[in-house]
Amino acid sequence: MTSFIAPKPGSWDGEARPLYLAPMSGVTDLPYRLLAKECGADVTITEFTNSTALSREAAASWRRMETHHSEVPFIPQIFGGDIDDMATAAEMLADSADIIDLNFGCPAPKVTNVCAGAALMGEPDRLVTMVDTIVQRVDTPVTAKMRLGTGQRANNAVEICERLEAVGAQRLCIHGRTLRQRYTGVADWDTIAEAVNRVEVPVVANGDVVDAASARACLEHTHAAGLMIGRGAIGRPGVFGDIKVGLGWMDETDLPWVAATEEWHELSEVGQAFAQRRWCWDRYIALSEATIGIQSRWMQRHAIAFTKGLPRAKKARLAMHAEDTDKGMANAISAFLSAGELASE
Repeated sequence: MTSFIAPKPGSWDGEARPLYLAPMSGVTDLPYRLLAKECGADVTITEFTNSTALSREAAASWRRMETHHSEVPFIPQIFGGDIDDMATAAEMLADSADIIDLNFGCPAPKVTNVCAGAALMGEPDRLVTMVDTIVQRVDTPVTAKMRLGTGQRANNAVEICERLEAVGAQRLCIHGRTLRQRYTGVADWDTIAEAVNRVEVPVVANGDVVDAASARACLEHTHAAGLMIGRGAIGRPGVFGDIKVGLGWMDETDLPWVAATEEWHELSEVGQAFAQRRWCWDRYIALSEATIGIQSRWMQRHAIAFTKGLPRAKKARLAMHAEDTDKGMANAISAFLSAGELASE
């Protein structure tokens, strides 16, 4: 067991357990991962990336594998339907990665149509052979993220977890929905709890964790080794710190946006939302400038997510698009968030 993967814990009794930022295409670029860590995420994972493209040394795909010395552990996630391409990509990443994560959970048609991602839940023998092959070919710890099943037949996540443990996977994560469900319905924590009881490697729970209350409920129900947050962290990287404060794992005064806002406790709930997102946005831009540079496409996606649900958000996006430079766009969003914070005092 690597130092980056703790042994399976016992029943949850309120103690702190790791919070993971889920790998999400178009979301978890390097600056956003670094931001999430500053906001309280314990573990981050790259965007899921096509193993065939990596094995062919496609530059655009390798850019998704960029990291920074402060991103520890560094966990690239790969997907693919070809066993040899998956193993080759893993070998190419092994020297730089602390852990290599395999994606068997993505429900996007462009992934499942090539029998990759969650589609492999429908071919369990092939899935297990893929993991076994990769484990045999790299010394780097191998982990996997999956769904409950395809939804076309009985769910098989628990059985697959047992088989992956047997071939050497060191940590598993289950999203409590099937491929067919995509992101609809309610996450099934019962199956995650069953997997936790059936294997001796740590199992991370994913699905419907969006705040401290749902985090507590999920841990009480599943006793998982940690929680992975995906959609709940889009535009809201502060969710990790909010959960830790809500569960008593850290003091509110240790949150960076609270420490940076002298009048925090005088702000309304809406004002605090603006202040938190303003700190996070400004930090995202600073981290972008310090690492890969401001990337217009990434920034605009994040700008929409960061302003979503806030009063007058549409006006902010119009102001951003009126700018003709990346820095001008970034400043327009920062000005909107700052003005909203002051107006909500």
